[in-house]
Amino acid sequence: MPDKKFVPVMITPFNLKAKVDLDVVSHLIDFYLAAGVKGFFANCLSSEMYSITEDERLELTRHVVSYVNGRVPVVATGSFGLTIEDKAEFTKKIYDTGIDAAILITGHYANVEDSDDILLRNFEKMFRLTGNIPLGMYECPAPYKRIIGPDVFKTLLSANRMVYHKDTSIDLEKVKAKLDVLKASGNNLEFYDAHSPNAMYSLQMGAKGMSSISGNFYPEILVWMVNNATNPDRQEKVKWLQGEISRVDPLIHVAYPMSAKYFLRKRGLPVRTISRATALELTPEQKRTLDDIHQSFQTWCERLDIKPVDVESLMLPKVPLDPAI
Repeated sequence: MPDKKFVPVMITPFNLKAKVDLDVVSHLIDFYLAAGVKGFFANCLSSEMYSITEDERLELTRHVVSYVNGRVPVVATGSFGLTIEDKAEFTKKIYDTGIDAAILITGHYANVEDSDDILLRNFEKMFRLTGNIPLGMYECPAPYKRIIGPDVFKTLLSANRMVYHKDTSIDLEKVKAKLDVLKASGNNLEFYDAHSPNAMYSLQMGAKGMSSISGNFYPEILVWMVNNATNPDRQEKVKWLQGEISRVDPLIHVAYPMSAKYFLRKRGLPVRTISRATALELTPEQKRTLDDIHQSFQTWCERLDIKPVDVESLMLPKVPLDPAI
């Protein structure tokens, strides 16, 4: 059975002064690793990368790499800057933090109205300016979602620079088309689907793994899914779990990443519900919905014989569950 991976898109915890809390980042890494993840995507949209400074992006990524200390691979977004030259310069800086690959946001390489030819031309320039740095691509929803079609995907693979792809196309036919291109190419690129309702299907079609926001709520569940989606003896449970993941997925996206911070704090992690991406607090109704999903998570674990991470055993500091923080 091929080795499948769950790679979380890391959130950024902030302290009471809304500064990046690196101590809590370390606790989150311990939690994710205890859940069985096999990699980390740092400095991503879930990390509120557009709301932190360049120095903070580098400091945060450097800390993640240092604390992980080679236990699993780490990737991080590198395509910041106004020009392609600026993006290449930042990619070099973030690669120097020790990450395994720098991820390029597809929407950073062409305007929404630009053709794929312009996109490819800019990617080619980026390849030239970044030497032999391993690269990946991510169809990030911001600044706008630029979905890579199979023909463009094939061209980018042929450059032999891409080692990672995070897909957000949602449409399983589009996912399959790219996976077919990947299989035919013989390329070693690792393909990750970001859409939890696709999990079972994408994994069975050959995706390397999942990299979805749901891992910031219940990583143990996604780890179980990637480990069992292709196991013929577990298909009944896999299908049942897929239905449950799909049921709650639209709900966890509401007020994200605040929703994830609330959920993680409910699980005992010292994560404050402070975000730079949004100043809004969760409503009582949103909290009740997340409380219900937490109950569902516990039910899933019981049915699938999953042992949730014992957060207390990680020796974490306590953060009061005061709704004001």
